[in-house]
Amino acid sequence: MAPAITCVEDLRLLAKKRVPRMFYDYADSGSWTEGTYRANESDFAAIKLRQRVAVNMEHRNLKTTMAGQEIAMPVALAPVGLVGMQHADGEILAARAAEKFGVPFTLSTMSICSIEDVADSVSKPFWFQLYVMRDREFIKRLIDRARAAGCSALVLTLDLQIMGQRHKDIRNGLSAPPKITLRNMLNMSTKPRWGLGMLATKRHTFRNVVGHATDSGKLRSLSEWSAGQLDPTLNWDDVQWIKERWGGKLILKGIMDAEDAEIAARSGADAIIVSNHGGRQLDGAPSSIAALSPIVRAVGDKIEVLMDGGIRSGQDVIKALALGAKGVFIGRAYVYGVGAMGEAGVTSCLEIIRKELDVTMAFCGLCDVKQVGRNILVPGTY
Repeated sequence: MAPAITCVEDLRLLAKKRVPRMFYDYADSGSWTEGTYRANESDFAAIKLRQRVAVNMEHRNLKTTMAGQEIAMPVALAPVGLVGMQHADGEILAARAAEKFGVPFTLSTMSICSIEDVADSVSKPFWFQLYVMRDREFIKRLIDRARAAGCSALVLTLDLQIMGQRHKDIRNGLSAPPKITLRNMLNMSTKPRWGLGMLATKRHTFRNVVGHATDSGKLRSLSEWSAGQLDPTLNWDDVQWIKERWGGKLILKGIMDAEDAEIAARSGADAIIVSNHGGRQLDGAPSSIAALSPIVRAVGDKIEVLMDGGIRSGQDVIKALALGAKGVFIGRAYVYGVGAMGEAGVTSCLEIIRKELDVTMAFCGLCDVKQVGRNILVPGTY
């Protein structure tokens, strides 16, 4: 009998059982002490909601827009690397689930399934996330490939000029495909469902990069790639040429400071994502939800503000909306779903969040998600 799935935590526990340790740890970890990683989630708990009564709760609506796109609820799937190592063809499965549900899916540069793999598997446009590398000719080609695949928005990540140290990845010897060691083989032997899926697919490495970037033929690990290719010189001038090269909707990810948000608002981008990279870069930085309000105050209506980091429930979604975000991204939450049950797990994650968001909104006395504001929060708790 399949286990009962009632919340995102249930998906996490099931994924932990079914996914090899190195790939589960990759998704479920942060840098250094993991303080910021934990704060992303725990800081939501301090924010309290005002429960209202005797309010008409019929005819509730969660539909809205993000970056000009009409969506079923204000949630998008964030770019996450190696989703295709949580479950065979993981990015394809997540993209299919998002399309059916009516929310955006964002493919990572460091995905296992390529842009073209995903484009061939869905019928509607998805979003593509870009890391900037030293090999600018490769970056130009990557942007062109995303355009050719019909991607409707480019999400430019600004906070990975260098990579934060993630102790678990080092201890596990993270690589894709995994290195053949006794420890890895013993662990993978306890994950037969995962192993059978991997045997049935040809997608085992970074297919956006291998065969496309210079000297990428031997690329196996994120650390190898970052040491030679992540570009520490990335600056606001680069944002401008990427915008011009892309020519479509541009979303800037990794904004954690009001001053940077103001610069981003003048850059011509369509939206920003308040994000600390899931607590995987600067440990000791504030949580994303703590950084959100100062950024919203700084930019006002000059640019659309989105956020990610720590979203595990529909209640987290409504708290972020109340503090000024127009929408949120979920990363780990849907990745747990992929690892737990593939496409069905992503669908389950989205259904859980939708139900929690809908019911919470009703208890707060609202029937339309576009009406959510600070007035639903208990003063002094945010």
